[in-house]
Amino acid sequence: MRVLVTGGTGKTGSAVARGLRARDVAVTIGSRHPRGPDQVRFDWADPSSHDAALAGVDAVYLVTPAMDPEPDRLMVPFIDRALARGVRRFVLLSSSAIDARAPGIGAVHAALQARAPEWTVLRPSWFMTNFADPQHALGSGIRNERAFVSASGQGRIAFIDPEDIAAVAVATLLAPANADLILTGPEALSYDEAAAILSEVLGEPVVHRPIAVDEWCARLTAAGMPTEYAAMLGALEQAIAGGAEDRVTDEVLRRTGRPPRSLREFARAAFAL
Repeated sequence: MRVLVTGGTGKTGSAVARGLRARDVAVTIGSRHPRGPDQVRFDWADPSSHDAALAGVDAVYLVTPAMDPEPDRLMVPFIDRALARGVRRFVLLSSSAIDARAPGIGAVHAALQARAPEWTVLRPSWFMTNFADPQHALGSGIRNERAFVSASGQGRIAFIDPEDIAAVAVATLLAPANADLILTGPEALSYDEAAAILSEVLGEPVVHRPIAVDEWCARLTAAGMPTEYAAMLGALEQAIAGGAEDRVTDEVLRRTGRPPRSLREFARAAFAL
C-alpha cells in the first residue's frame, strides 16, 4: 500500500506521514516545495503536478488548498483523476462546521460519498495548536501579550490536538469508515475557560477579550487574509456564539483506542512546562 499525503509538511499531514510509516506503509508526501526522496511536487492549482504525485498510489489523504473559499473547483477534478488511475481510498480533512450540503468543501464531501469506493471525511473541531502557534493570531497574542481576542462570546468549542486528528486519519486510511466523523477533544470550553486553563499552566494571567465580529473580520483582512475568506470565518465565529460547536464526540477513542488529549495536557507540552 502507498498513500499520497497532500499537505504532507503541515500540522496534520506530517503526523499522518509519521503514523503511516510507523505501520510500515509507504508514503508519498505532496508539497509545493518538495525536499527529500519521499516528497514530490504537488500543487492543487497546477494539474500537471498531479499525475506524478499519484504514481503507484492506493489511497490519498486530502488537505484543502489554503484560504480557498471554493476548493471543490480544484479538488473534485483531482479526485476524478485519482479514481481513473485506480485509487480507491480517500480521507478528507474538513471541519466540524461543514457538511456535504455546504458549498465549497462540502461539495468535496459529496463527491467522495458519490464516487469513491472507500472514503472517510474527518470533521475536526478547532485546533489546540492555534493557542501556541506564533504565526496564528491566538498564539501570537498569548506569547506576546498574554491576551487574545475572539468574536464567539461564551460559545464553547471542544478544541482538539492535530495529533489526535492524524491518528484517526491513519486509522481510517487503513480501515475506511465510509462516513463523516466529527472529531473533538475531551471537553467543550469557552475562550474564557480556555484562558483560565492557560493561565493555570503558564502561572500568569491569560486574558480573553471578546470583540464584535465586524472588528474581528477587519483584523483578519488587515493581516492580509482575503475579505471573502475572513467573512466566512466571521460567520463561523457567530455560529460558535450560538452554540454550534458545543459538543463532544467519542470518535477519537473509538477509532484509535485512546482518548484525545486535553487542552491542559497540550498546553503543558506546547509551552514546555
